Amino acid sequence: MISVMIAAIGNIGRAAMLGTSSLRGTLAFAVRVFLNFFDRRTYNSASLMVFIHQLYFTSVQILPLFLFVAVIFGFLINGMAFNAVKNMDYLGRLLMGFVVTELSPFITVLLIALRSSSAINTEIAVMKVNREMSTLNSFRIDLIHYLFIPRILNGVFSMVLLTSLFALVVLSTGLLVSSLVFGTSVDTYVDTLLRSTDVLDIVILLIKCATFGFFITLIPIRIGLSASEELTSIPISVLNGMVKVFVAIVTIEVLSSIIRFI
Repeated sequence: MISVMIAAIGNIGRAAMLGTSSLRGTLAFAVRVFLNFFDRRTYNSASLMVFIHQLYFTSVQILPLFLFVAVIFGFLINGMAFNAVKNMDYLGRLLMGFVVTELSPFITVLLIALRSSSAINTEIAVMKVNREMSTLNSFRIDLIHYLFIPRILNGVFSMVLLTSLFALVVLSTGLLVSSLVFGTSVDTYVDTLLRSTDVLDIVILLIKCATFGFFITLIPIRIGLSASEELTSIPISVLNGMVKVFVAIVTIEVLSSIIRFI
């Protein structure tokens, strides 16, 4: 019995040490990449082309599915809200305080993570297995400038832009529903939303979106780099990366909620 308890405590300790080591490594890599944002050498024509390609893949190709999801959620949420709430002022606080600041970034980050994070993780792991990283290093091409920062900047821009688009679509469907339920005019609806808008909440929303975008692209890159040179390591790397991405999403969401209510 004692030996079983000792073994269990040992396993918990090893898991905690591995988790701490992984977190420390990820944060150190994040700081290294973040500092390179301010290096002028990062912003060259090759990096710009990579960034444009990544932005097209992440933000443009996903638009049909993204808009479909936004419209469906918009009608569902607004329909339920208007059925439960009969006061326009309270409805404005609900839309701006929950739908725009909480729901929009959460749905957006899930869609981007499912589509792009796994793709980035696979791409980096495949490059590691095929020794393309070594080839780039042999030509003295900075991996952070050429491979990593364009993808991470794309994540930040895509999160901010798509979250804004999602919120705009949901609020637009809210206008349609409110005009049918309350006979609300455009001016009244917009005025209600503006009176319910908190500048601090918008600032926190933008910071949260940028943080989401940063980590849901940085973590897959870091995990992809940790893959071995065996093909069997690729699916393991992707699975491990996606688990860590979702842990990061939950952590950022919790921290942002705590900051909002302090």
